[in-house]
Amino acid sequence: MRAARTAPRIEFFKVPRVIKVSTMPICPRAIIDHDALRHNLAQARRQVPDSRVWAVVKADGYGHEMVPVATTLGTADGLAVARVEEGLRLRAAGITKPILVLEGGLFGDEFAAARAHGLELILHRPDQIELLERTRTTKPLQVWIKVDTGMHRLGFDPQEVPALLARLQADSGIRPPLGLMTHLAQADDPLDPLRFLQCERLRALDPGARYRLSVDNSAGILASPPCKALWVRPGIMLYGASPLNGRTAVELGLRPVMQLTTRLIAVRTLQRGDRIGYGGAYTCPQDMPVGVAAIGYGDGYPRQAPTGTPVLVGGQRASLVGHVSMDMISIDLHGLPDSTVGDPVILWGEGLPVDEVARWAGTIAHELLCRITPRVRLEHRGMESISQRDERG
Repeated sequence: MRAARTAPRIEFFKVPRVIKVSTMPICPRAIIDHDALRHNLAQARRQVPDSRVWAVVKADGYGHEMVPVATTLGTADGLAVARVEEGLRLRAAGITKPILVLEGGLFGDEFAAARAHGLELILHRPDQIELLERTRTTKPLQVWIKVDTGMHRLGFDPQEVPALLARLQADSGIRPPLGLMTHLAQADDPLDPLRFLQCERLRALDPGARYRLSVDNSAGILASPPCKALWVRPGIMLYGASPLNGRTAVELGLRPVMQLTTRLIAVRTLQRGDRIGYGGAYTCPQDMPVGVAAIGYGDGYPRQAPTGTPVLVGGQRASLVGHVSMDMISIDLHGLPDSTVGDPVILWGEGLPVDEVARWAGTIAHELLCRITPRVRLEHRGMESISQRDERG
């Protein structure tokens, strides 16, 4: 009779629950300046003093962490998210401000959750109306109609809207007033006539001023003149980036909210003709010092950032050389002979606008901010608690 096999004994090393790390961490950090966030919200209000503000905190607060950002932006009239799940996260965090869901709902349980938690929904297609009517409860829901005035992404055609308004006004499950909303397609160009045409198309649906209207995003708010609808929806401007072509955030009175920073982990002197990094994409034109910083596309820094993309080393301008790796970038330190291991490196933030880095990388600031990965440590500075904010009013 064969003896039964016994499982081999496996011994594990014991790992302490608390691991102490250096006060000068190597890992990249994203420092979130809540004073700058408040400043940028105030700047939006100054541009449109007669409008109410939906502060947009979708996509995890544009990569800045949604709940802390929403807490600081709680002095806005309401908060806007993309999806019902995001709105429910804010409610679970104790945030009681009005919340607008920009994509509306897809399934009946999302409409039920919106009713239960007081979320306002965008309606942009006919089947949403049917879902809305099937999930009617004693708790009324506040809704907005998305009108396609020229972007051709989401929304009802303008000629469909009058009948839709009449249908919704007859629904006892809808809490008045209804809202009419559109989205600007080319507002980043202040001279483009489509912005004015879209505004007029929406206003033509409400000649008696019976409904809440919302047109302007960040670009529309900062363009001159804005559409001056009852509600505006600032997004990227709140985070300190410019939404307008040819205008910098500084010119628009905005302050950067995120400072992405890391440190040099190596400094080497390479020889003329040495090739750097994967594929040898950069060849040293002379003997030169090259630094290696602990950040890469694994942290969300753009892999497509080319040689010449600016960074700050010890507060002074330098530039990338070679390809961005998963965990590291190489930096030309020519002209910075005193640079050494441990020196701080700023990828964007104060002194280096994220818009400038985005142009080098062939993208927009929105993408750079949103793509920061979880292994970047976020540090919030100047943040108030929800209770502090409520006490301040």
